[in-house]
Amino acid sequence: MFDSIKKIFKKEKKELESSLKVEDVIAPNESETIPLSPEHVEDIIATHALQYELQHLVAASGQSVGKQRELNEDSLMAITTTLAGNAGNTPFGLYIVADGMGGHQYGEVASNTAMRTFGGHIMREFHPFLFSLPTTPLNESLQDLMLAGVSQAQEAIQREAPGSGTTLTAALVVGQQVSIAHVGDSRAYAVYPDGRFDLISRDHSLVGRLEELGQITAEEAENHPQKNVLYRALGQGEVLEPDLFTLPFPQKGTLMICSDGLWGVLTEKEMHKAMSDADTLERACQNLVNAANAAGGPDNISVVLVKMIG
Repeated sequence: MFDSIKKIFKKEKKELESSLKVEDVIAPNESETIPLSPEHVEDIIATHALQYELQHLVAASGQSVGKQRELNEDSLMAITTTLAGNAGNTPFGLYIVADGMGGHQYGEVASNTAMRTFGGHIMREFHPFLFSLPTTPLNESLQDLMLAGVSQAQEAIQREAPGSGTTLTAALVVGQQVSIAHVGDSRAYAVYPDGRFDLISRDHSLVGRLEELGQITAEEAENHPQKNVLYRALGQGEVLEPDLFTLPFPQKGTLMICSDGLWGVLTEKEMHKAMSDADTLERACQNLVNAANAAGGPDNISVVLVKMIG
């Protein structure tokens, strides 16, 4: 009899426990949010702060046709790798944005041809350096290498899409150095956490030149009716002089390459907000694209973001 009673009590206890909810067993004062002390905050930061012994590049990209164009005339490339071992640690990246000239025949062909021709040249020349054992040194400087790539892209465009044109802004990262090849008005920036945007490239536009000469102000340049007119572009003219230079990778900053469908629509403050609201580079790229489209999206939009980790 006593065994039967025990079985009944056990069954009722089990059913009662299974029916209980979390809020039934937690006292009200225990479920309240308690502010973290400064010591707790520091402990959490110290716990979650990652230490990277291996230095490497992290990159992401974003693109959109925009809201007012039917055809995407932008092209981009983002290649990232790392070589590490006893011989050392070499981050390597190649990042390109090309914007086919609107109103010209085959603008999309010009940008794609420029991107593939230039990028293919760089990767072919770097293949022995990256993958041969022992490592084979480059036989020419990085700027000479990029100049040859621009020249090949110029010839390819004139052959494949005569009469068209495109911008080209390319960044070749080897170790701590960034080499830039630039033609047109796509842009390269160094962006810092405090909201500072350092413009690395120089616009090859009529309005940009007038601003450089002091004939118009920055405010006048923003609303100038000829702000999209370029005096230098790939595929145009017989002789092309790209801007070529090398600088250190921005410490604690982000390298950004973009077409004028982004920088020509958003202010630096708006671009920084879009980036700072994101927890990853991928999300930052998408935020930038979304913000440009929300502002009307008058042109194709392309952006590449790159950070050095470690």
